[in-house]
Amino acid sequence: MKSKSDILQTLSRVQDPDFKKDLVSLNMIRDLEVSEGIISFTVMLTTPACPLKEKIKNDCIQAISEDYGNDIDLQIKMDAEVTTNRERKNLLPDVKNIIAVASGKGGVGKSTVAVNLALGLARAGAKVGLLDADIYGPSIPLMLNIKNEKPLMTVVNGKNYMLPVQQYGIYSLSIGFLIDEKQAVVWRGPMVSSALKQFISDCWWGALDYLIIDLPPGTGDIHLTLVQTLPLTGVVVVTTPQDVALTDARKALTMFNLDQVKVPILGVVENMAWFTPEELPHHKYFLFGKGGGQKLASEFNCNVLAQIPLVQSIREGGDEGIPAVISTDNITQKAFDNLAEQVARAIAITNATFTEPITAE
Repeated sequence: MKSKSDILQTLSRVQDPDFKKDLVSLNMIRDLEVSEGIISFTVMLTTPACPLKEKIKNDCIQAISEDYGNDIDLQIKMDAEVTTNRERKNLLPDVKNIIAVASGKGGVGKSTVAVNLALGLARAGAKVGLLDADIYGPSIPLMLNIKNEKPLMTVVNGKNYMLPVQQYGIYSLSIGFLIDEKQAVVWRGPMVSSALKQFISDCWWGALDYLIIDLPPGTGDIHLTLVQTLPLTGVVVVTTPQDVALTDARKALTMFNLDQVKVPILGVVENMAWFTPEELPHHKYFLFGKGGGQKLASEFNCNVLAQIPLVQSIREGGDEGIPAVISTDNITQKAFDNLAEQVARAIAITNATFTEPITAE
C-alpha cells in the first residue's frame, strides 16, 4: 500500500473547477488515512451549497482508481468550511459573510428572492440569518409566517440584545416584529438609518455562515448606511427582464460599483423570467421580454446567477408564509436551490480573490 504522501500526490491532479488549483494546495484534503486496502479522507469544500460537489468527488475517485485500481475501499467524506474575507473584529464578529439583496425599483420580487435564497442556503446545510432592512415596507414576517412573533431579549457581557426570530431553520429580524402590521413607518432618513444600525449592533445573531440583508428599493440612505456600517461580502441585484426594471437595476449596480462604495457584484437574478402555467410545466411564455438579465450582467461584467420563472406557487407561498424553496413544487424549488448554489459559489470565488474594499464616505 502506498503512503499518505503518495495519495496526496495522486490527489494533487484533481483541480477545483472554480479556483483552477489542485485540492492539495488549496488544503481541501483533510483527515487522510491509509491502511491495507483502505483509503479515507475528507474533502473540505468552501460552502455546503457547492454545486460542483459531485464532480469534485468523482474526480477524486477517478484519480485514485487510475493509480491504484478499483479494488481499493475508498471512503470519501464531503464536508464544508465556509470561507470569509471579513476581519470580523467589531460588528458581527461571528458572521462570516454578509450579502445584500438589492434592486433599483420595487415590485421585482427582491424580498421573495432574499427569503428563498436564505432558505436555500440553509437547506444546503449553512447557518443563515435574514435581516429585513426595508424599514418602510417590511415583508419578511409575512413571507416567513411569523408576523405575530416578537423578538426575545438576552444579555451578553452585560449588554441587552434582541434575539432574531427562528423559523424554517433560519434567523430573521424585521421592523415588522416591533410594530403593528397596519402601522405606517413615517420616519425621516436619519431615523431609518438609526433603526438599521440598531438591528445590526443590538441583535445577537450568533455564529452565521451567511447573513442575507433584504434592502429596500432605490439607492438611498439605507444603502449608504449599510456600506458605511458593515463590510459587505457582495451584493445580488434582482431585476425583471423588461427595460423599465433594467434601467433602475442598472442604477443600483452603478451605485455599488462607485469607488466610494465598491461592493463586489456577485451577480444578477432575473426574476419573472418567463411564465409557466402549472398545467403546462414545460411551456415558457416571455411576458416581460427575454434576455434582459443577461444584457444587464454583460454590461457589468458579472453573471446571471439564476432565472426564476413566474409561477403561481411562488406568489402563493409568499402570501401564505410557506416560501417556494421549501414547498413541493419542483420547478420553483429547483430554481431557488440553484440560486443558492450559484450565490455560494460566487461568494467563495470573491473571497478567494478578495481585495480590501473602500468604505463609503
